[in-house]
Amino acid sequence: MRKDRIVRGGGAPRRVVEVVQDRHGNPIEIFDPPFYRNEFEDAYRFIIDDYVVAPKEIALFLPCAVRKPYSQSPSHKLFRRVIDGVLAPEDYHIVIFGTCGTVPAELECMYPYRNYHYMLGKTTDERIRRDFHRIEVYRLKGYLEKTRDTYRHRLAYCIGPFRKAMVEAAEATGIAVDLLPSDPMIERLYDIDCPFPEGSLSMQGYVDEFREGLEKLAGEIRAGDTTALEGCPERRGPVRA
Repeated sequence: MRKDRIVRGGGAPRRVVEVVQDRHGNPIEIFDPPFYRNEFEDAYRFIIDDYVVAPKEIALFLPCAVRKPYSQSPSHKLFRRVIDGVLAPEDYHIVIFGTCGTVPAELECMYPYRNYHYMLGKTTDERIRRDFHRIEVYRLKGYLEKTRDTYRHRLAYCIGPFRKAMVEAAEATGIAVDLLPSDPMIERLYDIDCPFPEGSLSMQGYVDEFREGLEKLAGEIRAGDTTALEGCPERRGPVRA
């Protein structure tokens, strides 16, 4: 039986629970859940209590990625190309959320956000998944409250457990967060036979809808319209995760 390996340095020791390969065949060590660790809570408290978030028209919430820093992951490179093809940099602020907590993208290289690898989707332990939901809802609620008057629009591009946490946090705070992809698109691409039935946010149908949603949002900003995106009502009920 393979024994878990302990990695020391850069904070408290971390347990390597699995080694996976990226699409180029490079090994990536997967650690134990980061959301339990004190350094992630300490970093979150710094963001909530001390960090100044500059006002922007739009907050774009994107899920965290295994590759670090997040902006260099294949998925985030794709997302940013889509975003930059529609919105001006001065109009939006990217916020990363998920197993890392809730992190302004410009802090992606701050410890501990560049120093962990974890994949919630591979976790079958329901206790861990419940704990993630509870902790992430708490962290999203804190960030939404902190930035209540910082943004005029909020859009989260997410599926699965991250989407479920965002829905609950938005409902608890009463702060409108538009969601993409839409529920009908998720239903259309859902494949029960796949390990991850909702697929990947890099799938073309999701990406096309993300681009269309950004284009509509950009038009509303130019027109001074604060109406929620069509197909993305301001208050969402629970979604399948």
